[in-house]
Amino acid sequence: MALHASRIANDDLSSHLYPVIMAGGSGTRFWPLSRHLFPKQLLRIGGEYTLIQQTMRRVLGCAPASNVLISTNAAQADLVRGQLGDWKEDLANGFLLEPEGRNTAPAIALAAIEVLARDPDGLMLVVPADHVVTGQRDFETAVELASELAAEGYLVTFGIKPVRPETGYGYIRPKDTVLLGKRGTLRGYPVQKFVEKPNVAKATQYLKAGHYYWNSGMFIWRAATILEEIGVHQPAILASMRQIRALKKEGSPQQAIDDVYRQIKPVSIDTGVMERSSKAAVVPVRFKWSDVGSWGSLDEVAEKNRAGNVMTGRVIDLDSKQSIVYADRRVVATIGLQDMVVVDTPDATLVCPKSRAQDVKSIVDILKQQQAPEHLEHLTVQRPWGSYTVLEEGPGFKVKRVTVNPGGRLSLQMHHERSEHWVVIAGTARVTRDQEVFDLKVGESTAIPVKTKHRLENPGQETVHIIEVQNGPYLGEDDIVRFNDDYGRIANT
Repeated sequence: MALHASRIANDDLSSHLYPVIMAGGSGTRFWPLSRHLFPKQLLRIGGEYTLIQQTMRRVLGCAPASNVLISTNAAQADLVRGQLGDWKEDLANGFLLEPEGRNTAPAIALAAIEVLARDPDGLMLVVPADHVVTGQRDFETAVELASELAAEGYLVTFGIKPVRPETGYGYIRPKDTVLLGKRGTLRGYPVQKFVEKPNVAKATQYLKAGHYYWNSGMFIWRAATILEEIGVHQPAILASMRQIRALKKEGSPQQAIDDVYRQIKPVSIDTGVMERSSKAAVVPVRFKWSDVGSWGSLDEVAEKNRAGNVMTGRVIDLDSKQSIVYADRRVVATIGLQDMVVVDTPDATLVCPKSRAQDVKSIVDILKQQQAPEHLEHLTVQRPWGSYTVLEEGPGFKVKRVTVNPGGRLSLQMHHERSEHWVVIAGTARVTRDQEVFDLKVGESTAIPVKTKHRLENPGQETVHIIEVQNGPYLGEDDIVRFNDDYGRIANT
């Protein structure tokens, strides 16, 4: 097999490494805490930081922040930007927005084009935004070895040593008689075969064999190499990428570029490229890893009490064992549970055996079919400037609690169908209403008539809380015309 000869010195690989954080998923198996518009990667699981913040901090041990790319979609971009605000300047040109999710192969191809434009020798470290990794130094060492192999032309993935007969993961069998490289105690090997998600019997067999590894879904490769392999195994995707690149050079409207992307057939990078490529390699790693794929896996990363329970929030329990109970706001009382999951949020409650936690995805599918809002977002909706919570609604009215962070401000906007009335309950709010600009203190209020330009902002150091009462024949969130916005959102969205 002829592979690319590296032109990069080993000690210079990090400067050519471009972490690509895949942040477009919905994490349906973590419903009701995870929603389509507030997915798992935005949750605090297994630490003080959210999963995407953990991922960002992890990759910064391997490459500079200015090299990081965030692959997400337009619906989630604002929230992701908000969570990565500490790196706002470094990520100013680092967001790659899919108009529509087409699985991982097109998203990775789009990122590869961007990396190649920046650096002909660029290496990509592709990592999901919603995994938990413990052992930063071991992670960095694995990245170093994988980068060396990637610079030689291999498509490298990380293999995780199984700890149970897991049926929800794909497996990798290394050709461990052929050593591609080593660093410390780590070794890199060609992939002998990939195995699709097995049944329990096969998974048990792989566990006992000791030479099968879980496929982590993390990869390192040269941008040029992955594009070449996509061209070989998924030529239609590469053709679309070339078309997109040409449209960008021509300065074509974004709509035209988005239309090309939407026509791409959804393809996984694993099944579409990695499992077909002769260049696939694996580095069995030492760091601890969990994809936190369902509520049943939470006890892999969360602190447990003496009875083996993971209890979060206002939980009162008697005699439960090996269970997971999450209480968002109100008290949740449990008695004598065994291997159960209970998740209570303001608008939805989940109760299931831990062994059936993977089936939560089917519940979300039913909600989608019913067009129920509970699969899309929470009653409290996060925005880059703060949040809002729907308190009550009915024909012709909606009542919200709106919070605006210090220094935050909503867009200068107008509504065709509704008027609004604001009452300040905490902080000092600055209001723009047509040509007027004035401050409102606690207990003060103002009215915003229909079709009136207006803006709400927080000039102070204390979070502003207001009660907003909307009235009108249509109260949908899409009745917004934006004239000016700090967060790059376009008008009429």
